[in-house]
Amino acid sequence: MQLACTECKERTYTTRKNKKNDPNRIELNKHCPRCRRHTLHREAK
Repeated sequence: MQLACTECKERTYTTRKNKKNDPNRIELNKHCPRCRRHTLHREAK
């Protein structure tokens, strides 16, 4: 599963999740190297 920045759409993080515990898309605040600041990252398809 990849996490994409909501502002520039770049996919910079990969992670795993348990689909039974987290059926919805994950949203985390992470540092985006392209935007050079912390932004909201959402689970990408």
